[in-house]
Amino acid sequence: MKKSDNPADPFKKALTEATRAMAADQELNVTFSADPSGVAGDTMRLPQVSRRMTRDEVLLARGTADALAMRLRHHDAGTHAKYAPAGPMARDLYEAMETARCEALGARDMPGALSNIDAKLGQEAERKGYGQIKAPADAPLAVAAGYLVRQAATGRALPAPAQHVADLWRPFVEEQAGADLDGVGRVIADQAAFARLARKVIADLGYGDQLGEDPDEPQEDEADENAEQDEESGDNQSRDQNQDEEAEASPERSQEQTQDERQAQVSMDDQSDEELVDEAEMSEAETPPDLPPQVSEASPEYRVYTQEHDEEIRAEDLADPAELERLRAYLDKQLEPLRGAVSRLANKLQRRLQAQQNRSWEFDKEEGVLDAGRLARVVANPTTPLSFKVEKDTEFRDTVVTLLLDNSGSMRGRPISIAAICADVLARTLERSQVKVEILGFTTRAWKGGQSREKWLAAGRPAQPGRLNDLRHIIYKGADAPWRRVRPNLGLMMKEGLLKENIDGEALEWAHRRLARRPEARRILMVISDGAPVDDSTLSVNPANFLEKHLRDVIAMIERKKQVELLAIGIGHDVTRYYQRAVTITDAEQLAGAMTEQLAALFEADPRKRARAMNLRRAG
Repeated sequence: MKKSDNPADPFKKALTEATRAMAADQELNVTFSADPSGVAGDTMRLPQVSRRMTRDEVLLARGTADALAMRLRHHDAGTHAKYAPAGPMARDLYEAMETARCEALGARDMPGALSNIDAKLGQEAERKGYGQIKAPADAPLAVAAGYLVRQAATGRALPAPAQHVADLWRPFVEEQAGADLDGVGRVIADQAAFARLARKVIADLGYGDQLGEDPDEPQEDEADENAEQDEESGDNQSRDQNQDEEAEASPERSQEQTQDERQAQVSMDDQSDEELVDEAEMSEAETPPDLPPQVSEASPEYRVYTQEHDEEIRAEDLADPAELERLRAYLDKQLEPLRGAVSRLANKLQRRLQAQQNRSWEFDKEEGVLDAGRLARVVANPTTPLSFKVEKDTEFRDTVVTLLLDNSGSMRGRPISIAAICADVLARTLERSQVKVEILGFTTRAWKGGQSREKWLAAGRPAQPGRLNDLRHIIYKGADAPWRRVRPNLGLMMKEGLLKENIDGEALEWAHRRLARRPEARRILMVISDGAPVDDSTLSVNPANFLEKHLRDVIAMIERKKQVELLAIGIGHDVTRYYQRAVTITDAEQLAGAMTEQLAALFEADPRKRARAMNLRRAG
């Protein structure tokens, strides 16, 4: 076997074997990727480790592996789902406490694992700026609750930024739920007992209304149900006995009934085939199908468990005007340090667009404006022909551009701020150049499946349910809406709790349908995302590539139809493996330049220059 020249490979191999041993699963498939870490089916995704193997990369990979392995080893999904609350905030608290339980339980047997998890926890808290916050409200209560449960179970200090969050929230949490938190250590090894304690803590913290029904209480009186069944059975037996007695007492009447039944059968046999077909179709229509109807034009086998909780909603319907103005003001403050650089890029794009719209030149003409490039030839021989150029108008096709923004939780913080700022600047720039712009966002309504998953659980968990979460597709700006009217809407991306999971394939198909209905001659769709499709609820009960395959199918359909020009920008994620026209940036700060250059390249007249500018990479 050829020896690998990547110095990180031995570390990855060792970490893979250690992770399998800790998770007690030798069949576990461990991969290293820039995509968000997590477990889907039998595959665990860990953070990428570069050839340099920096200390931070190694610690993050080891800590993430240990945390996920502890959850696989000590977490039972059925027990977890049984006690899971219904409401979003209660569910966040429940998830954070269960994660803390698994990590603390694993640390009892393997103290070294907790040190690795500490390093990961510290990096994440530092990246989110938890060390600099001033008030408890600046950090999620669920995060603080997880920290406090972890500390109560292990008696171990947290990394400094995480400790800061825990200390800010500690007075409130201990005042409301201190007595229950003291019992964490006694039930940590019993997941069901811990789940019941977690529900009590959630109620103590003021979210009891989101818990839903108590799973330990019987749903209905089984004795009454059995009595009803016995009574119904007795009625049926009595009815059958009466019919037998009537038949014995009236043999002639029984013969008449038999004759009537024969006539009815003959009458049925005489029915036309069309009537029987109609009845069969009616029967099929009345019987609910085993599988949901086709929901994707790109992929007929793509399934969705239910669409009744999905929503397509305007940004102004997700927050009141005052809140949108406040969030917009916050976004404008984020824009200040970037204003100069972004404005220069916007001006560059506008000049490119206006140049395309206003003029072009025809060279080698007998008359017109003297071509400066041929000036020496004219001086040498004034009668030399073909030394002039003529300006002509260029037909500039009317154009619409859709910006489709990933609103997933992994975009939280700097990336989503940069994306919103760039969408803002591009919309104003393109509008000045008479190019219409639509801005869309996609996420889910809930973490961990929402109402779709609850319906699936209530139905007995049918196998292979397909997409198992509630979609939220957001319209920040319609193509025909003037920018000044919808300007505050982009502030919604700063709203706490908006960003959740990302199901890219359906969002892309939705944006394509909207764009294909537009009357403009040229339609451009730009996707901005920081990772592959990830929805834990869906991937936990479907094949690991379920969402990724659908995304590829949608992209292939769009490229095949050629109604829309599709391009993508990946933030810290290689999207060139999905999209033919794509560029990957390593830092959100580069997003403004990448968006501007990509759009400017689309308006380049020379196809070769356009390809070079866009740095295209064909899908293999």
